[in-house]
Amino acid sequence: MPAVIAPPAPFPNLPQPCEGYQLAMPNSPAAAKMARDFVGTLLRTGAHSALAEDARLCVSEVVANVYCHTSSQLVRVEVMVDRDQVAIHVTDDGPGPLPDPPERPDGEGGRGLLVVDGLATSWGSSTRQANARRTNTVWFVLTPPGRDTESGTAPATAAPDARPGTGARSGSGPTGSRSHR
Repeated sequence: MPAVIAPPAPFPNLPQPCEGYQLAMPNSPAAAKMARDFVGTLLRTGAHSALAEDARLCVSEVVANVYCHTSSQLVRVEVMVDRDQVAIHVTDDGPGPLPDPPERPDGEGGRGLLVVDGLATSWGSSTRQANARRTNTVWFVLTPPGRDTESGTAPATAAPDARPGTGARSGSGPTGSRSHR
């Protein structure tokens, strides 16, 4: 019988690395379902299976907003998972404004960000301008019960130009960010 060589078990108290996953897809009516299935599969097979349904619902709402409110050709979903949290970024190439903090709408629509606000530990949005290309990102963080991060802070994995906890636009021109919670 051949010998099996395995790496040693990691030390239990060392920080665990963050794992990142990305999906890029056409901005179409099917995009929300594709993103929902992608995120659900990732989380159900890992350490954060308890967050899978909340993550599926949140990513579905944000991707549906991209389809309904932008002319972006692509939508990109980035999922970052570490020991303590799941951070998800949804990015589009639409020229539209950043989403505003949710209000309590009386109409049929407009509740997507209310869902995200109710389920996520924190969430926010940022805009990035690089040459002629502008991208908008809505991000949110989910943590298992009992591991909530400090209120008002953005994840360590937030977009590079995001200024956590400010709730105000930053930078000059069309570049800015907003953070909620």
